Amino acid sequence: QVQLVESGGGLVPAGGSLKLSCAASGRNLSTGAMGWFRQAPGKEREFVAVINWSGSDTYYTRTVKGRFTISRDNAKNTLFLQMNDLKPEDTAVYYCAARQSRSYSTGQYDFDYWGQGTAVTASP
Repeated sequence: QVQLVESGGGLVPAGGSLKLSCAASGRNLSTGAMGWFRQAPGKEREFVAVINWSGSDTYYTRTVKGRFTISRDNAKNTLFLQMNDLKPEDTAVYYCAARQSRSYSTGQYDFDYWGQGTAVTASP
């Protein structure tokens, strides 16, 4: 059984930085794409960033491009999201997701495994 466990969330002032981690266990996910999604209070879950199986290709939603960086360490079965210049509108629960396919997707229903989420709050 695959488990994804996120960590690194917290409360920071606007303009601050956080680095999220997602540790995978139970299965080697290094051959599949992985991504980050987020859900703000009262809103639907939305796509944030995705990375292909090798780490050579990434894609971001427009609102975080240039501020967030997704990366992965396949040797450690771990996914990362470096978040800089955080804004109050980035406040949400952030979820790690993995899919078995090597190619990436921005659609949440294309992902096979999900973590429980980690909360990020950027205060004004």
